[in-house]
Amino acid sequence: MEKFVFRTYGKSELAGLYAPTVGERAACKKLQTWILRNPELRDALHRSGLTLRSKEYTPYQVRLIVDALGEP
Repeated sequence: MEKFVFRTYGKSELAGLYAPTVGERAACKKLQTWILRNPELRDALHRSGLTLRSKEYTPYQVRLIVDALGEP
C-alpha cells in the first residue's frame, strides 16, 4: 500500500480518492457533503482561503481534510 502524499490536489482528484466507485461529479458532491457536515473542518478550510470557486486544495488544506476524515 502506498503512503498518502500531501500535495496540491484538484478537487475532483481528491474526491475520487475518497469515493473511487462513483463518478467524478458524485465523488465531489460526497466530499463536499462530508466537509459541510463537519463544522470544524469547514471553518478551518474557510480560514485557509478555500472558496466555492477554488479548483484545487493546497497541501495544507489536504492535511486538514485528511486529519478530519482520515486517509482516502
